[in-house]
Amino acid sequence: MKYTVLLCCALCSALILSAQKKQPSLDEVAAKHAVQSFKLFYDLLSLPNDAHYPEDIEKNVQWCENAFTSRGFTTQRLSTPTVPLLLASRPVKKATKTVLIYLQLDGQPVDPSKWNQESPWKPVLKEKDESGNWKTIPYELLYEGYQPDWRIFARAASDAKGPVAAFLAALDALKELKSEPNFNMKVIMDFEEELGSPNLPEAVKKYRSELAADMLIIFDGPRHFSNQPTLSFGARGICEMTLTVYGPRQPVHSGNYGNYTPNPAMRLAQLLASMKDPDGRVIIPGFYDGVVLTTEEKAILKQVPDDEQVIKKFLGIAEPDKIGDNFQESLQYPTLNIRGLDALYVGREARTLIPDKAVAEIDIRLVPSSDAERLIGLIKNHIRQQGYYLIDREPTEEERLKYGRIASIRYSVAYGPFQTPFDSDVGRWLTRAMVRAFGNEPVRIRMTGGSIPISPFVLTLGIPAVAVPTVNPDNNQHAENENIRVGNYVEAVKTFLSILTEKL
Repeated sequence: MKYTVLLCCALCSALILSAQKKQPSLDEVAAKHAVQSFKLFYDLLSLPNDAHYPEDIEKNVQWCENAFTSRGFTTQRLSTPTVPLLLASRPVKKATKTVLIYLQLDGQPVDPSKWNQESPWKPVLKEKDESGNWKTIPYELLYEGYQPDWRIFARAASDAKGPVAAFLAALDALKELKSEPNFNMKVIMDFEEELGSPNLPEAVKKYRSELAADMLIIFDGPRHFSNQPTLSFGARGICEMTLTVYGPRQPVHSGNYGNYTPNPAMRLAQLLASMKDPDGRVIIPGFYDGVVLTTEEKAILKQVPDDEQVIKKFLGIAEPDKIGDNFQESLQYPTLNIRGLDALYVGREARTLIPDKAVAEIDIRLVPSSDAERLIGLIKNHIRQQGYYLIDREPTEEERLKYGRIASIRYSVAYGPFQTPFDSDVGRWLTRAMVRAFGNEPVRIRMTGGSIPISPFVLTLGIPAVAVPTVNPDNNQHAENENIRVGNYVEAVKTFLSILTEKL
């Protein structure tokens, strides 16, 4: 009897050890399901997703409905005046907390003629040749395995269908592990992010109960410049402004009327130049009021492993503007950026004309201590102080003959900034998950330079938010030949799987 018991115990121990040996590691199961998801990723990338075309967005909405319902979620369209948001929910038994996950599905417009492939909507797999040029290789190679430095080129590959497909792959991996998170999942999908999510703030108010959660995580954005695993605890908000300076009623001959007719392009250039000093600092009084970095905050910013020589080389610049003492400090201040200028023709189309008007498109990035309406008010006052009659429309004939300098400003506030403490519950939870996945503390960013439409959730729902960026920083988002590094995609699956299996 004694030996029988010992034998049974030995057999049990062997079975337990055998089961433990067969249990795949986080790396193994993540890589397996990343490879299995490359066909799904191809199909998703093949759907045009420019939010200017609602009929294309509808196809993306339907695709997401099918993808999430097949993975045990219930889906609900949250109607807006344009295209819907999509909410997918999956409750968990005995869960005490709910996590809201933000995904973005739309992409920037494209000019197919500037892409080095047949179509931005036909994903292409590429590797670098010996000369450092990208060479197309069969996409089907991904169905059997991958090289980390291969890249998939397509619009929205990184911004942000890559994280969407990786999250779905992580859900499939979770199923293989026969595991469930210990929190309820709600996934909110935004199909107008690249338009500034104009309907999101009102939708969050309208569907407050449906979106109720304890915290928000954002699966969007590029990692730190070093491509190390990253958490971002804040993002700047954004408002957009169109500044127009008016000249003659219509373009006139520069020979016949030059030296007599004021040139609106020259005046616009002078007006814009009056807003900044040679070091790039905004000199409009009060623009940086309220932005104070403590010694402790500066120390936190210095912990980010930036190599500014590498950053300058990447940008192709000899020296940066002088706002803050380093790259991370520069991101803590509001910006005043000229993103486009227009005043008649250039190149072969240039003509000897004085323009009738000159237009500057401007964006202002907002930080928590800056208020959009206040900053816009400061800019308006500055323009008036330069002698301009300021309106928000085209000038009337009477105004043209009465005022020597006329300008108009039209603006919109897309969304505000947000910032979450490093030591918040969501911050500590995500940090634990990242350490378990990669063995090291992630790079923790206090405030990213870009903007994501998260403040409506933070302000309306009263919940903290942290972004989990996963894509390669050199992904060409918003530009031609956007891409995602395959190694980053696979690590995104591992990142999301680690979060789903980390106890909250």
